[in-house]
Amino acid sequence: MAVSFLGLNLGRYGGDVAAPTIQAICEEDKIMSRHRLAPRPECPEVLRAVVGFDRPLQTLFAQVFSHTPEADDPEAESVRDDIEEGDEDGEILLWVGTEPGELLDPEAAIALVAPYALIPDDLARRLRADMDAAAGQRDGEHQIEVKRILFGSQH
Repeated sequence: MAVSFLGLNLGRYGGDVAAPTIQAICEEDKIMSRHRLAPRPECPEVLRAVVGFDRPLQTLFAQVFSHTPEADDPEAESVRDDIEEGDEDGEILLWVGTEPGELLDPEAAIALVAPYALIPDDLARRLRADMDAAAGQRDGEHQIEVKRILFGSQH
């Protein structure tokens, strides 16, 4: 079976060799950090919020997802085929940090999700540590190809 992501051919898998998940590719290539945040009690429409650092894009990101009928129905099959355990379907309410260098201040990323999520006291420190840990890392072959597709170059 051929596996692709964003139009990239990631190889052929079959028999006893399992195809890699998107999460495994991200972890292997150290693409990004993700910090899941619990919704605020006064925001029942919020499913989850996430902040993190996207190393290839050199930007922090902030995401908020709302409940959908599919997300709330444990019997419903996911509408996504790359779903990981613990990831629920949801509708995107907020997504900032999709462009290179768009969001570089941890406090700014936190401020975007704070109306929707409970914020741990050490989150800004952890986001800075994520950014520091990514310093000097080179893009892997997957990131280089995705950057060429999305931006016309690898930089």
